[in-house]
Amino acid sequence: MNNYENGQNIAAASEKNIRTDFKESMTYGDYLHLDKLLTAQDGVSGHHDETLFIIIHQVSELWMKLILHELQSAIDHIGKDDLQPAFKQLARVSRIQSQIIQGWDVLSTLTPAEYMEFRDDLGNASGFQSYQYRMIEFALGYKTKHVLKIYEKDAPLHAELEKAFNAPGLYDAAIQKLARSGFAIDKEVLERNVSMVYESNESVREAWKIVYRDVDTHWELYQLAEKLVDIEDWLQQWRFRHMKTVERIIGFKQGTGGSSGVNYLKKVLDQYFFPELWEIRTDI
Repeated sequence: MNNYENGQNIAAASEKNIRTDFKESMTYGDYLHLDKLLTAQDGVSGHHDETLFIIIHQVSELWMKLILHELQSAIDHIGKDDLQPAFKQLARVSRIQSQIIQGWDVLSTLTPAEYMEFRDDLGNASGFQSYQYRMIEFALGYKTKHVLKIYEKDAPLHAELEKAFNAPGLYDAAIQKLARSGFAIDKEVLERNVSMVYESNESVREAWKIVYRDVDTHWELYQLAEKLVDIEDWLQQWRFRHMKTVERIIGFKQGTGGSSGVNYLKKVLDQYFFPELWEIRTDI
């Protein structure tokens, strides 16, 4: 027995209250449903590197589930003028985004030659079809109705996506908060069709300029604005890292789901969720 193993045995022996009998109790594995989680990596090719490909995407989907959980709660808190919990939740979203970005670094260890050995086995399955990613876009105000057709195969899921598509997003909640705080926001913005992509508005731009020019008076609104900028900044880094990873592995090939691949991913980098918060940086 080496010194490390001996040290481990001594440490374990000194812990008199460690529970070892779980015949009638819930274990760590039971609580996390590890029997399901760790057996959900069944590939379709048998290729060694497909496990990496599956796990990276599954982990991303778990993180996205948490992002949606936090965003919805933040929207609710902002609607109740309870901003402090929203700040914590939005900060958490930014940290989650950084974790997803790190995942692309791991996936980029997959070489073009390795990926091409099992890419055709994926058929038309593609990250483009990630419904949770679409719901994040919806929550941030980017609404693209044509993508809903992808999910018609699953009626309950399609209904859930339609509900998210027609719901006010995070920026809608922030703008409503501006209005409740006494800023003159155009009625057409406050009563807009939230299923449409948000477009920059001069009254909203002017309100944010006032906030940024007098931070002490409007401290909470300033904090809210900066949390939104953090989220958009991280999302664009997420998109950029995705695009470069795809380019590194498959170049400019068409995506498995039929998109133009890298060319499509480059186009979405030009999308803004909170346009006035970026525009005012030139103004102030």
